[in-house]
Amino acid sequence: MISASKFAGVFRDGEKIYTINSTPGKKVYGEKLVKETQEYREWVPNRSKLAAYLLKGGSFFPFQKDSTVLYLGAASGTTSSHIADIVTSGTVACVEFAPRSFRDLVTVCEARKNMIPILADATRPQEYSFAVSAPDIVYQDIAQKGQAAIFLKNYQTFSAKCGLLVIKSRSEDVARDPQKIYAEACAELKAAGLKVVELVTLDPFEKDHAMIAVESP
Repeated sequence: MISASKFAGVFRDGEKIYTINSTPGKKVYGEKLVKETQEYREWVPNRSKLAAYLLKGGSFFPFQKDSTVLYLGAASGTTSSHIADIVTSGTVACVEFAPRSFRDLVTVCEARKNMIPILADATRPQEYSFAVSAPDIVYQDIAQKGQAAIFLKNYQTFSAKCGLLVIKSRSEDVARDPQKIYAEACAELKAAGLKVVELVTLDPFEKDHAMIAVESP
């Protein structure tokens, strides 16, 4: 039986987690829909790094019903749609650079009015600042070098309060020890004045990936 977890808007049944489907009857990525008192969408950890983070014991989950979220690297809308299920009276500004993924993202956003699709390069936050209104949270999942620097640029530009950063070690350097790459990213965030709340590796759901949670001191 599905019941509330300790995190706002996240529900659990054994080892599976769910969000309440804000668009009943509609799937985003082939996820299972379960109807009990409400319709729930299974949040699949092999498809969503935020789900993997929670199932690996991640404890920093700042999303609330009224949160404003800047999502960098939204791709086709898998994870951002689950966040939108949670922040029902907030917004999720979804930045994506790849035109093909963006087309899929737009379709997801059309069904969820609290999602805003933005076709833009996350390294240039000034180009989409007009569409982003004072985000509380920055969430980033981008596969390129300099992930921590891109995150910091956005975090500082929009004066965010906290954030979650996915580090894909192979996007930084395929030959180096992932643990050293994660440690360097944490050091870069700390040097910029942020508090690193926790670092959680996402194996076996996502090989050579980690989630770093931060907040302003």
